Amino acid sequence: MPLLIAAPIAADEFRGPSLTALRVDWRAALDQLRVEIKSHPQIADDFIFAPRRSVPRYDPRAVPALVQLNAVSSRFFTGITRSPVPVLLPFDAAAYLEAQHSGAPLTLSRYQADFNPVDMFDAGPAGYSATFSFEPGAGEGMPSRVFARPVEVQITGSALVYDIADPAGGKGEPVKPLAATYPDLRKFIREGYVRYAFNRFGVAYVVSIQCLDSVAKPRRLACKEAHPVAERFLKALRIAGGQRMRPLMDIASNVLDRPAGRSPDFSYRPSGDIIPNTGYRKQGGHPDMMAYAQIRFPLDKAPAFVRSQSYGRRDKSEGPTAYPWRDNFCESRSFEVWQCGGGYGHQGEDIRAADCPPPGEGREPCDPKQRAVVAVRDAIVIRGARDQAATLQVNSRTEHIRFRYMHMNPQAMNADGVLNGRIVTEGEKIGVISNYLDHPAGTSMHLHFDVQVFTRDGWIWVSPYVTLVSAYERLIRARGREVGPEIADTAQPVAHALPEDLIKPDLREGSGGEDN
Repeated sequence: MPLLIAAPIAADEFRGPSLTALRVDWRAALDQLRVEIKSHPQIADDFIFAPRRSVPRYDPRAVPALVQLNAVSSRFFTGITRSPVPVLLPFDAAAYLEAQHSGAPLTLSRYQADFNPVDMFDAGPAGYSATFSFEPGAGEGMPSRVFARPVEVQITGSALVYDIADPAGGKGEPVKPLAATYPDLRKFIREGYVRYAFNRFGVAYVVSIQCLDSVAKPRRLACKEAHPVAERFLKALRIAGGQRMRPLMDIASNVLDRPAGRSPDFSYRPSGDIIPNTGYRKQGGHPDMMAYAQIRFPLDKAPAFVRSQSYGRRDKSEGPTAYPWRDNFCESRSFEVWQCGGGYGHQGEDIRAADCPPPGEGREPCDPKQRAVVAVRDAIVIRGARDQAATLQVNSRTEHIRFRYMHMNPQAMNADGVLNGRIVTEGEKIGVISNYLDHPAGTSMHLHFDVQVFTRDGWIWVSPYVTLVSAYERLIRARGREVGPEIADTAQPVAHALPEDLIKPDLREGSGGEDN
């Protein structure tokens, strides 16, 4: 047999990510469910655990107990049957049913370890995610201080995990008090969250709480205060539902298709080439040639520009509305980012729309406060009414990924219904470029856009730069040109050289300050 040698990849070619598909052990899940149900004798006989051999292997009727459980849980967790992995939630369905049989009060928090009704629940072909909130002082040993908002606890269980070269991945401390229940449980703090990661039934699960890894501050949850909340959550986890489905397949990394024709205008500096001395402690950027998803560009119209909004004056090439693009993922911020030098960076990319052209015959009106922002994919929205950011989550047989948008006005997003659970379609308008950061005019007029993928450490920030380059190429239907510093410094502003149908701005909202 001849030896096959992989062809080398050109320096400017983009690859898609590789993902590992985990095999779900439903037999072990049903064994645990049986134990949980049998601990409530009054309703135990109502559940059937023996499989019916006359039905196909993956037919849900083969596991009647699970079907019965889904029927109960679906009242509170819509779409739970779409999860191909056992859904672990702090919901004791057996205790709830037992109370229903006996006529006891059915206050939901009583059967959710004092956690409020679920804020967000999404289940799909890759797994599920849920967010619960907890009022300070609602349970023994819990934080009693007043915070700006209830403590939010997130959980994701996934049969798809992204394979990223993460030197910090897989680390953490054991949790001795929970070792009997979760033998491989590890706790650690990453990217602003205290996290508890474990494997169960062959599936990767991560529980996380956003917190401040420092001394306690007024109205801000410290990570040391988050630990008892997370452990209370873990102790309350029960199988709440899910459904056996056809196993997922591993996804191999492959070279991304890009337009064949060359753009006469669009150029971009290499991934990781940030403005000198703008990284954490003046460190450089992180080259990453991965396009983590094939997306629609998040601004409605071209031209648009990925450029720094905080350090733009240090850039020797042209201003914020000119090519070439420049990566700003690893610009210095106080946010943890594993890919960046020193572990701190920007988390995403600043994107700016083109300046409005001067009025002219045949041109549509252009309002700089009404430049549309659109959904990059068909997705579910993750956003509470007080959140300054909107996140879109894609949960499919081939992806488990999140896209976050920042600096749009929260009141406008509320009015438009951009809230938890809303389904959006690719290209749908979800807001306008604005300048909101804690308050109107808190930053410059731009969109901050970033990407998270699910790993065994939970949701991790990855560089969206190449993902955006490839998306923009599809938007303008032409391939860009990667340029080096000696070429980029001679770049010229763009003078609406793109096809007319690509430069017309859309209409709808926003001036100065620092970015996320």
